[in-house]
Amino acid sequence: MSGVFAPDSKQLPIRFGVALPPAVASLDEHLLLAQAAEAAGLDLIGVMDHPYHPRYLDTLSLIGMLLARSERVHIFPDVANLPLRPPEMLAKAAASLDLLSGGRFELGLGSGGYWDAIKTFGVRPLTRAQSVDALEEAIAIIRALWSGAHGIRFSGDHYRLEDATGGPTPPHEIGIWIGAQGTRLLETTGRLADGWAAPIPSYLPYERWGEAQTRIDSAARAAGRDPRAIRRLAQVVGAVTDPPGPTWEPAGAAPIRGHAAQWADVITYLVEELRFDAVVFWPEQASVAQIGRFAEIATEFRNRRDGRPLPKNRQAVNRGGSHA
Repeated sequence: MSGVFAPDSKQLPIRFGVALPPAVASLDEHLLLAQAAEAAGLDLIGVMDHPYHPRYLDTLSLIGMLLARSERVHIFPDVANLPLRPPEMLAKAAASLDLLSGGRFELGLGSGGYWDAIKTFGVRPLTRAQSVDALEEAIAIIRALWSGAHGIRFSGDHYRLEDATGGPTPPHEIGIWIGAQGTRLLETTGRLADGWAAPIPSYLPYERWGEAQTRIDSAARAAGRDPRAIRRLAQVVGAVTDPPGPTWEPAGAAPIRGHAAQWADVITYLVEELRFDAVVFWPEQASVAQIGRFAEIATEFRNRRDGRPLPKNRQAVNRGGSHA
């Protein structure tokens, strides 16, 4: 399989993370998983955003609590539901969380997928083309408000600003990572976004990821951008197991269930063939054990890629129970 680009020094550093559901549970339960991810050396935590789901907490509220009880890891909505989160207030919330956490918030952003559920909150449904238009307007508004400028005016088909004052200004350049799968939104990602949060394979099968990457790259070049400056997050559902699982092929949407060496092969393919520079693990059953095992695989991959000696306990990822 030929890569989209050969890895080189201009690419962004490799990041690894875990996605956690905002289930209605105690804060201690959420902190247990988030702090395990940070302690294990993961870089990112994603929290899905489905405000209409009765058994989910508000994603931004949960992220605020997790940021307050962590020190290093960056946390992002995976991805924020734009139709139910007006960009003016999303900009305010994102900047506030970034300030309060010392620059550890990133903004995953989606145009809205489940319109049957979204419209139950009184939001007028949009066509696919309209939802992309709205997202492009939202990006412009969010960045304008983050600038801290005065007298901001914006007149779009979906959003307006009239002499608005921006601020607060985030302490770091918050990445806007779009959860795109359609052709036009992928092109928007290449033209405007800081990153692509690839949808999990049940939405965008593995065999379409390479084509999607190429479309982002082409749109970026057409806009005068270096495609390598756009972060690419592969989001992979599965479990780290003790016995070997079935041979994985980059097609379909089945969860990946395999031992450490199999997961290392998957990560290698995603990074070296498809030029993803972040891999986010979506555990089928979120647990401290699964987070720790994935983190050890990620650490070993980074060490090997950077030419550092492997840790003496490199076989630790193959020990323990089943994928609990």
